[in-house]
Amino acid sequence: MSLETLQYPVGRFVRPANVTEALLKAYISDISTFPERLSAAVQSLSDEQLDTAYRPGGWTVRQVVNHCADSHMNAMIRLKLALTEDQPTIKPYDQDSWAALPDSLHMPVGPALQMLEGIHARWTMLLRNMSTEDFSRTFVHPEYGTVYRLDENTGLYAWHCNHHLGHITALIKAKNWN
Repeated sequence: MSLETLQYPVGRFVRPANVTEALLKAYISDISTFPERLSAAVQSLSDEQLDTAYRPGGWTVRQVVNHCADSHMNAMIRLKLALTEDQPTIKPYDQDSWAALPDSLHMPVGPALQMLEGIHARWTMLLRNMSTEDFSRTFVHPEYGTVYRLDENTGLYAWHCNHHLGHITALIKAKNWN
């Protein structure tokens, strides 16, 4: 398996030219079901398996699960900022440094899975109740100098869910852990 495939098991995110209603529904569905899909993937893994990197030089499964909690917590905050402020500039964070902190490296994944369950429940509720105008609201990501629309960002995070779940499920399959 190539490094590109290991790094991007569902491919790289492609920013859609037009986010249709059907595409938005699919994105929301992926976000809504992610905590359950992630939990099902990791529930029977041992500590040794959780501490296995999904690719050479990559994070461990434990770090990936904790990263998802960190990242999706930030995504929820960014969504709320964009819904309540006029094109806010969001605060980036160093995901690699966060993944190297003791909570990401050593804690059981249960608390991160609980966080994801709560965050995704609230996130999904907001997404399902947003108008077309709400989805056209924007925020600025200063690290990339990019303005993101909320419909595009919803797609990015649906991809993010599937991207990291793909890391874990590909590792489980490669190691024949089922």
